[in-house]
Amino acid sequence: MSDVVLTVDNVHLRRGDRYILHGVGFTLQRGGLLALMGPSGSGKTTMLRAIAALEPFDAGTVTIDGLAIEGGRPPAAAALRELRRRVGMVFQFHHLFEHLTAIRNVTLAPVYVHGVAPDEASDRARELLRTLGVEHRAHALPRELSGGEAQRVAIARALAVDPPVLMMDEPTASLDPLRRAELGELLRGLAADGRAILVSSHDEEFVRDWATLSLRLENGAIVPRSSIDR
Repeated sequence: MSDVVLTVDNVHLRRGDRYILHGVGFTLQRGGLLALMGPSGSGKTTMLRAIAALEPFDAGTVTIDGLAIEGGRPPAAAALRELRRRVGMVFQFHHLFEHLTAIRNVTLAPVYVHGVAPDEASDRARELLRTLGVEHRAHALPRELSGGEAQRVAIARALAVDPPVLMMDEPTASLDPLRRAELGELLRGLAADGRAILVSSHDEEFVRDWATLSLRLENGAIVPRSSIDR
């Protein structure tokens, strides 16, 4: 089994005359925590959305654990379903379903998208919530959760079908220093278990302390590593 679980190869994405992503390429290994850095508008979030097939791209290839998604055409339905098993996404504002409890948020996709038996999905959800330290909030609605609790529930939801790649968009944006350190420890533990973690971030201190590698995007392109100040 290859150590490389994510390959982004020469990805281009244009909106009108403007390149949002311009020849972006990198690889991510199992156990790695890679941070995409750069100012607002540099393409960080768009790159994550393209990997998750939430944003179509014009050219290039994204390969997740052997599944290749080509630019310039939408993935077939079967490939899209398989992609959802291989990459989990945690959005900056979590996007939990407000009318569902924490545990129902976690079990929703496994049961209704992937056909997992409800009891099995519930057992998996409880184990994830326990591991992430929020099992006691399993029956709370999102509005009853703190920001840190909501983030952990969103991580549990992203991990519900055990994807090899976990992506997080600006995960420290609303966290205080203590919660940032707790998140760093959590992500390091997930990586140590063999998962590949990809985050977008402008948080230099968090990236310096916790990422195993960082890349900087500027105007949709990766800045040569020699010019990254780490």
